[in-house]
Amino acid sequence: MDRICTAPGSNASIEQEKLLIARVAREDREAFTEFFDRLSPSILGVLVRLLRQRGLAEEVLQETFLQAWLQAGNYRPEVASPRAWLLNIARSRGLDALRRESSRRRREEAAFVQEPKTEAVGVSRLEGLETQARVRAGLEQLGPAQQECLTLAFVEELPHTAIAQRLSMPLGSVKSRVRLGMRKLGRMLEAAPA
Repeated sequence: MDRICTAPGSNASIEQEKLLIARVAREDREAFTEFFDRLSPSILGVLVRLLRQRGLAEEVLQETFLQAWLQAGNYRPEVASPRAWLLNIARSRGLDALRRESSRRRREEAAFVQEPKTEAVGVSRLEGLETQARVRAGLEQLGPAQQECLTLAFVEELPHTAIAQRLSMPLGSVKSRVRLGMRKLGRMLEAAPA
């Protein structure tokens, strides 16, 4: 099929993009290549401005188009144009990348911070270890689904959207499991002897 070039954002361009995404939903690799060629430059530009790192922006661009390939069947033309749909995916992926980078920097910075060696710090560290043990014991009393969601959210510091993707679960279910797990865990910690 010959590629027809039209101005981005024009009605003809939007209609062509809708046709392409419909073909992508049917796993048409040629349509996906054309879809990528048409939209990747503008999506990459947005990601570079958001992330301020071209290398990271290129990684997120790949994640964005992979998600588009996997979820093209979920695209709804009555909700948004293909470009707007893809920009929404890119923005979400970009914000996740920013959170991961921020978390990584905090961990690296914390690794270089030395704790002052005083008795008060030793006591508070001991209390912290005691609390950690109580939390671990409480986690073991939760169901496996809540355990997994809480571990991903608080140990791996993943946002709910990333947890939903990793577990192939609706975002609302992840949020509910985290919220309910936190409530149960809180009640168990309150009831446990200090």
